[in-house]
Amino acid sequence: MSQDNKVKTTKSSPPAPSKARKSLPVLDPSGDYYYWWLNTMVFPVMYNLIIVVCRACFPDLQQGYLVVWLVLDYTSDLLYLLDIVVRFHTGFLEQGILVVNKGRISSRYVRTWSFMFDLASLMPTDLAYLRLGPHTPTLRLNRFLRVSRLFEAFDRTETRTAYPNAFRIAKLMIYIFVVIHWNSCLYFALSQYLGFGRDAWVYPDPAQPGFERLRRQYLYSFYFSTLILTTVGDTPLPDREEEYLFMVGDFLLAVMGFATIMGSMSSVIYNMNTADAAFYPDHALVKKYMKLQHVNLQLERRVIDWYQHLQINKKMTNEVAILQHLPERLRAEVAVSVHLSTLSRVQIFQNCEASLLEELVLKLQPQTYSPGEYVCRKGDIGREMYIIREGQLAVVADDGVTQYAVLSAGLYFGEISIINIKGNMSGNRRTANIKSLGYSDLFCLSKEDLREVLSEYPQAQAVMEEKGREILLKMNKLDVNAEAAEIALQEATESRLRGLDQQLDDLQTKFARLLAELESSALKIAYRIERLEWQTQEWPMPEGMADADDEGEPGEGTSKTEEGRASQEGPPGLE
Repeated sequence: MSQDNKVKTTKSSPPAPSKARKSLPVLDPSGDYYYWWLNTMVFPVMYNLIIVVCRACFPDLQQGYLVVWLVLDYTSDLLYLLDIVVRFHTGFLEQGILVVNKGRISSRYVRTWSFMFDLASLMPTDLAYLRLGPHTPTLRLNRFLRVSRLFEAFDRTETRTAYPNAFRIAKLMIYIFVVIHWNSCLYFALSQYLGFGRDAWVYPDPAQPGFERLRRQYLYSFYFSTLILTTVGDTPLPDREEEYLFMVGDFLLAVMGFATIMGSMSSVIYNMNTADAAFYPDHALVKKYMKLQHVNLQLERRVIDWYQHLQINKKMTNEVAILQHLPERLRAEVAVSVHLSTLSRVQIFQNCEASLLEELVLKLQPQTYSPGEYVCRKGDIGREMYIIREGQLAVVADDGVTQYAVLSAGLYFGEISIINIKGNMSGNRRTANIKSLGYSDLFCLSKEDLREVLSEYPQAQAVMEEKGREILLKMNKLDVNAEAAEIALQEATESRLRGLDQQLDDLQTKFARLLAELESSALKIAYRIERLEWQTQEWPMPEGMADADDEGEPGEGTSKTEEGRASQEGPPGLE
């Protein structure tokens, strides 16, 4: 009994709490953390690419800073090891969804060539120091296998930076420097192998004053390598087969490098020109047109100044065309982040639905006006409203000089003309002359675009019309009597339309009834005609026709008799 009670007590007791093990989170390959880790990996990879070769070819550099190199070597190895850990915790996309299962991530990573190269780059080749000594940095050449992380970091940065063309040029210069650096190290090592100072081509004898210093050795080798690879300077003629082979290899590399550089620069220039053509309108065609049409010089100068203003101040007038390839929802979010604050300043758009403002933002058209240019004149039919983004505009008299008011950034005008408000005394016409004092950037919203958007938001349309009515009342531009008459006329028209709709429904009902009666009468008539046809077959035949029938063939008479009997029976269903 005591043992049973003990067992029961043990089972009923709660289990001891276990400590949850914390694991590293899964990184999104397109996220910020992964991006910054790639940038961190640039330093150990560049260190091995540049310093290890230099230490292997310049013995004084290796021996003079041995402790520093060992610390940096094993620090880079630690980063390499952490990079493998990061790879085991970096998700991947499957059918567009990020996979966060660490088991699947690990199994996928170990089956790739990247895993093989990562392991090979961390092989403990430094253990050979115990036999060969610590002054053999060539044992670390396997660290070059991690260079793919450098290329991946450069690709990610090129897509994220705001200046991709400048980054491409900087990346190209880094590649050129690494190639010249490697070539200079190989030149110094070849000179040491052939013997310093043996001829004019190799590095001079270090016994000469000034040539024994490490800085002079590297700079001389780098200068000599630059002359060979750029083919811009005179170099001493080679004297031995090894020197000839080195020069031939460098010349071939120079030809390939020159073609790569020219191609890269051409691509950068083409991309810059393409971007300019997409962002800013082409003024060459307009200038050519004005020349052919003999436009006066003053107007031509104004047009050129307008183009120049756009180019210098980086102002875009074709945002719709630039963002056209984005998905509609993403395009709306971009436009909202840029222009929603400006649109929300307009009084009639305040307190509107967020979805309505998002659709209106996509309809905004940026426009730039030159100094002295009229945005609108008194009496013009208002087909759009304007929101001032930057600059100043003046409300002027008919003479164009007298200023009544100055409108600055954040203000708007013409909003009443794009809303059909009943009783508007201005009749949707402009009531003032508005002229740009300097270069002014405006947003234009047309009546058609607003009507298209408001067709899906009737409640918002009613609210906007009420706000516009209040503004007209403050401006004494609203005829209340005309508004009431127009409302009454509209109600009467709607009532008549409803009456016409009701009459049309009644006529359709009557027509349907007549059509049904007509079909019923037609069926009855057809039925009566069919009965009459069968009844006429039962009438007695004349004697002359009966004698004629008797004179016929027996078979035919028999058939006639049978047909008569059959006719007397009548059609089925007519008994």
